[in-house]
Order: sequence, then C-alpha cells, then structure tokens
Amino acid sequence: MLLLISPDSVEEALECAKAAQHLDIVDVKRPEEGSLGANFPWVIKDIRGVVPADKPVSATVGDVPYKPGTVAQAALGAVVSGATYIKVGLYGCTTPAQGAEVMRGVVRAVKDHRPDAFVVASGYADAHRIGCVNPLALPDIAQRSGADAAMLDTAIKDGTRLFDHVPVEVCAEFVRRAHEAGLLAALAGSVKVGDLGALTRIGTDIVGVRGAVCEGGDRNAGRIQPQLVAAFRAEMDRHAREHAAAVVAAG
Repeated sequence: MLLLISPDSVEEALECAKAAQHLDIVDVKRPEEGSLGANFPWVIKDIRGVVPADKPVSATVGDVPYKPGTVAQAALGAVVSGATYIKVGLYGCTTPAQGAEVMRGVVRAVKDHRPDAFVVASGYADAHRIGCVNPLALPDIAQRSGADAAMLDTAIKDGTRLFDHVPVEVCAEFVRRAHEAGLLAALAGSVKVGDLGALTRIGTDIVGVRGAVCEGGDRNAGRIQPQLVAAFRAEMDRHAREHAAAVVAAG
C-alpha cells in the first residue's frame, strides 16, 4: 500500500521531504478550497522543486463542476506545473455519463502532454450529502475514460470519516471493482491509524492522509509533522506484515 501525504504549502512540503523515506507520493492541495481543493500552479512547481526527485508529486484539480473543457484545462495546468499524478474530484457530476465525459477530457489533455502521467478519477464517500455520482460508479467511470485509478474521499470535512459513509464491505467492493477494471484503488477521508487494518485487508493500493499526520490531528490548523508521517508508515508496514503472515497461515 502506497502512502500519499497532502501538504498545502512549500513549507509543509519541506517537512514531507524530511520524512521522504516514509512516504510514496506528495499530493498538493489547498484545503480551504475544499476536500480536493486545487492549489496554485506556482505552488505545485515550487513543491516539485523541494520534494526528492524520486517521489512523484500529485495535484488535485479541485472539487470540479460538470464543465469538461474547464476541467481539462485545469488538469493540463497541473501537469505542466510539474505534477505527474492528476486527481479530479467529480463533485458536480450527478451521473456516470457526466463523470466519464469530464474524465475523458482530462485524460486526453494530460496524456497528450505527458503520456506517463497518472490520472485519478475521484469521488466522494458522502456523495449522498452533495448529490454527486454514486461511489461505486467510480471504477467504471475511470475505466471508460482511460484513467489509471479510482479514488474515494469525503467531500464535507466535518469530523466524519470514510467508513462512516461507506462501510468496510462497500469499500471492499469498490476496491474489487477497481482491480477488475485494471485500475489502482485509492481511499482517503479522515483516515486514522485505526483504519489501517481494514484498508490492508481489502487490498487498498493507495491511502491518502493529511489530518492523521498533522499536529493535533487537525487538517486545517495543524501542520504536517515528519515524526507523525514516520509513525503512520510504521503502522502501515506492521499491518502489511501481519496480513501477509495471516494469508500464508491460511494456506
């Protein structure tokens, strides 16, 4: 399981760089603009400059409306700025067809510029609260559009978490559908250390966190702490070892 950490500034990215051995992807976002709020192009560029070259930089394009051309331009801006993982929050898409249309534009814009870029179709575990596309439709949307991964996060950051809205068994179905479609499955949404056992068991490929590695567990007021990143990674590795041992023991 890969660990994605989301700094919101160059200063926080420098803290991530101190813990580079413990993380896999640095994800640029701007929490004050939403769950998948987009940051400025120059911030993406500056963060790419301070993160070790072997660590990919991801960038959120935003909690986007159903405006395929607008979103495609935003995605191109992110990849031109130095991101190689491009995440799109399908906030304004109410049907799978709308989601696929937006993502097809993103995939073309991004991969025409950089074929090896990695595109993530992101939805929301609490979709019922904002009226967007059903979480379990995301793997199909991603596959139909040529994206590389499907992701779930939470749209409303009010203290509720991924598993509060999508139970573990439904997340497992999300992961299964993603894998059947040849995609990676990413899960986020106020994920805590206590969730790692379940995330490991269901085969999650990428786990995204911010609050869990910020001082006080506060994604907005807290700052990312290298020692918290290291501790989170240690727990991830422990669960991975235990799960592998259990699989071997089961036969």
